[in-house]
Amino acid sequence: MTSLSMRRILHRSADAAVQLSELRRKLSLQAEVVTPRGHALTEKVFGQALNPAQVVERICADVRARGLKAVLHYTEKLDGARLDARSIRVPAKELAQAHKKADRDFLEALRRVRHNIMSFQLGLLHSDAILKASGKYEVRLRYRPMKRVGVCVPGGAAAYPSTLLMTVCPARAAGVKEIAVVLPPTPNGAYNSDLLAACKELGITEVYRVGGAQAVAALAFGVEGIPAVDMIVGPGNIFVTLAKKYVFGTVAIDCLAGPSEIVVLADAGAKADHVAADLIAQAEHDPAASILITWHEPLLDLVQKALERQLAKASRGPQAKASLENFGALVLARDAAQALQWTNEIGPEHLHIQTEAAEALADKIENAGAIFIGPHSPVALGDYAAGPSHVLPTGGTARFASGLSANDFLRRSSVLHFTAQGLAGLADDVRTLAQKEGLTAHAASVDVRLQ
Repeated sequence: MTSLSMRRILHRSADAAVQLSELRRKLSLQAEVVTPRGHALTEKVFGQALNPAQVVERICADVRARGLKAVLHYTEKLDGARLDARSIRVPAKELAQAHKKADRDFLEALRRVRHNIMSFQLGLLHSDAILKASGKYEVRLRYRPMKRVGVCVPGGAAAYPSTLLMTVCPARAAGVKEIAVVLPPTPNGAYNSDLLAACKELGITEVYRVGGAQAVAALAFGVEGIPAVDMIVGPGNIFVTLAKKYVFGTVAIDCLAGPSEIVVLADAGAKADHVAADLIAQAEHDPAASILITWHEPLLDLVQKALERQLAKASRGPQAKASLENFGALVLARDAAQALQWTNEIGPEHLHIQTEAAEALADKIENAGAIFIGPHSPVALGDYAAGPSHVLPTGGTARFASGLSANDFLRRSSVLHFTAQGLAGLADDVRTLAQKEGLTAHAASVDVRLQ
């Protein structure tokens, strides 16, 4: 493998802030990162060069208008899979066979991880809140789970049973009864025996062979054989993410989870091999943003050398190398304060802090999807087994969005029960505000009860 040519951003450069801003933009939704193959396929299917947002708009509108026919059309044209109304759903027998043939160690691992996730998610569930004034009123905030949820699981470069765990388990913890899973019709998707076995192990009986924007549209609008859902969750490529953005409002979504990201915040005490391993672990997704921010300049060269050593041995080394060169950076800050500032501006999906007083630095982080502290907390723990969901906000959206949790599957309603005494006690305030707003019927609805 040739030497790694990775971008360096140094605080003493006049345009350091500009370089960081451009790096953030490259993997945001506005950048619309698509592979050359993706561009070529889009032009072949639609007869013209469309950007991802235009592709998603066309697919979603077509699925809304033509239903299953459109879903099957795009599944054939984009995924090369010719399906029909019967074969688009994975039969129960196929799920059972996959589970029966599955490796026992794999199933045991699924069960242990499911236990970890369920324990964590059940422990953070909201409970009803009640405010009482004896003889006057009772005001409650009541929670109820979503009735029906759709889960998108990627299936391009790799198979992801972990995504099933990290989406299905929080939904189950919240009490969701109906869960529909969509898997692209690929060897790493709906034709992957381990994924089907995981569905069976998690009690999922509704699995469809469809991916991409057409899967999101089918779940949102409902088509023949696939009833509409109330919420869509799960990560995906730029087309899945933009489709979720498109259907938001028709259904709820979790967050805009695009290409993966990590920022490693490190100082002189960090081990270069650890830092390099963390950067490569995200970069092997390709595309993914892998950024080191440090104020200890010698660490830049040490990490660069460690990256080259580890890439040469990695099974997905070429993909990770391309991702590091296109979307990664080794960043030198002036001091810890500037490193914190830049980290908060990036708002990374994953932040790994490998410094002295790491807990104190973590307290100063405002924007991050998930924070991993210390040398023994690699991001892989959060990706696979720890308990919090690995579905996290990307592209800087951590400044206003949060990672998926069981509480996202709960709807809340306020419940108000007043007595005549309680109504009388608030009547003057209601009347005053209603009159100020010119909504006299509001005031009248109170007065008629007090006469």
